[in-house]
Amino acid sequence: MIHALIPRVLAHGIGGVQDLPVPRWLFYWGGAFVLVVSFILLGLLWKTPQLARREDGRDLGAGFSRLVLGPLKLVAQALSIVYFLVILAAALVGTTDAYANIAPTSIYVVFWLGMPFLSLLFGNVWRGLSPWRALADLFVWIWERLGYQARPLAAYPERFGRYPGAIAILAFVSLELTYSNPASPRALAFAIALYSYVALFGMVAFGRETWCKRGEGFAVLFAYIARIAPLHCRDGRIRLRTPLSGLAGSEYVPGSVFFVAVALGSVAFDGFSRTTKWQDLIARVEAPYVLNRPGTGELLVTGVNLLGLFGAIAIVLCAFLAACWIARRMVNAPRSLAPEFVLSLVPIALVYAVAHYFSLFVIQGQYMLPLLSDPFGKGWNLFGTAHVIPNIGLLTPNTIWYVQVGALVIGHVAGLAVAHDRAVTIFRDRQDALRSQYAMLLLMVLYTVGGLWLLSRG
Repeated sequence: MIHALIPRVLAHGIGGVQDLPVPRWLFYWGGAFVLVVSFILLGLLWKTPQLARREDGRDLGAGFSRLVLGPLKLVAQALSIVYFLVILAAALVGTTDAYANIAPTSIYVVFWLGMPFLSLLFGNVWRGLSPWRALADLFVWIWERLGYQARPLAAYPERFGRYPGAIAILAFVSLELTYSNPASPRALAFAIALYSYVALFGMVAFGRETWCKRGEGFAVLFAYIARIAPLHCRDGRIRLRTPLSGLAGSEYVPGSVFFVAVALGSVAFDGFSRTTKWQDLIARVEAPYVLNRPGTGELLVTGVNLLGLFGAIAIVLCAFLAACWIARRMVNAPRSLAPEFVLSLVPIALVYAVAHYFSLFVIQGQYMLPLLSDPFGKGWNLFGTAHVIPNIGLLTPNTIWYVQVGALVIGHVAGLAVAHDRAVTIFRDRQDALRSQYAMLLLMVLYTVGGLWLLSRG
């Protein structure tokens, strides 16, 4: 697992939660209480749609937009290609020690955990930092300079929707959470090469914009998170808007609900896989094969973990669809409400990731300083930082727990607000709008308490 890179207590940051001065059950009840109070206040004070009218925001100026979307974007794309090639080379020919090779930390910490934070703060920055998009843009630029017209080879089947993107993210989290040695540089080299082929082929086949909105899993994920951000780009201009306003509206693209369920369910499984119950199950499955057939044991463990991952995603998906079904029945809606409320899960997916991984990002992220000076693990000191010693005691277990609780509660309150805003948009009758949210409130409470339970037992 990626958490093999550092001690498990730091990976999940829960450590001494058993010694908290406040009982854990009080956190559960407290989180539920905050959600119920927020629900009441939303019903009393939020009577008309607010998010959609604030989505455009304020233009930050033509000069600023030209600078960011012109020279700065080109520099970022050039650097992203160079960094990508270094990571690929390190994974291919660098040391096989995951601690000393820059690839595992770059992929699982800097990229996988850092990009959501950047997307939350600055919007869809992945559009300018994606090495695959940068390579595609470079190819198109050269192709057009040669006098040819860059056109997609085929029309994208609309029925596919975001299912290819969801499958791409599912493949990545399967590697991360179920494979016996996901931090292996050689395994990562194979994964990078395979994903790069699919990403570039998809852009060639269906066009850069279409594939990045449908099939390039990371682009889809970070674009969802960017919809929370105060900064966004529209018609070539960067604008400042109200946070969460990008989540206004419905999401009828096929596969959108499944995509968000994969993002949320995979983090939930990561938490559950660290519980004593799951670890005991894994030990019982592997024990008969440890001495004589360790390869068989690892294969069985991977299979069990895959079933657990799929099960967690299914639970998240079914819980959401059940809440939407109840809401529909309560207001006699003519069609499913899942596309109307699915964007309310985006803040929750984000805060689940924050709660589970921010300590890993803070602690393991410090190791990038020595790794940058010696990316291949050859004993180099390119930038004079090879001997920097990270401060692994930077965060205490209790501090991490309080941050986790705060993140989960705030994220679920944000999810309630997004769902409520959508309800008052689509239902003219105010009572219908409120009734449609009873099931969503119950869902948010279950997600919150379940998330806290997972974190407290990791």
